[in-house]
Amino acid sequence: MVTPLHRAGGQAQFIPVGIPGEDDELATLTAWASNNLHRPITVADLARQGVMSGRTLHRAFRSRFRTSPRAWLIQQRLRAACTLLEDGGITVDEVARRTGLGTATNLRAHFQRAFATTPTAYRRAFTP
Repeated sequence: MVTPLHRAGGQAQFIPVGIPGEDDELATLTAWASNNLHRPITVADLARQGVMSGRTLHRAFRSRFRTSPRAWLIQQRLRAACTLLEDGGITVDEVARRTGLGTATNLRAHFQRAFATTPTAYRRAFTP
């Protein structure tokens, strides 16, 4: 099977970023963050929860995920938003609130930056 590298119309690929395995040193921290996406979480909160300094947290995230803790958190929130949008039944405002992105405007901005589409267009494309 051959598939194109890029979606038509300039739409970005939707590739979920993995969560570390159980033996990973960041597993407990990332599981906590994933379960609390609806709350405001800062990098300082992640460091405190992981019982490490901010610099150590940054190094660990760069090593494991090749991204910053903030970027990882946004990716997880967008991943959760995609799941909620696919399930349908709730408004874009509610998706933004449940994923910790705050407002629909903020969700749209992050969605556009990450996927080059809107939450509504994503919902149309991935809802049966």
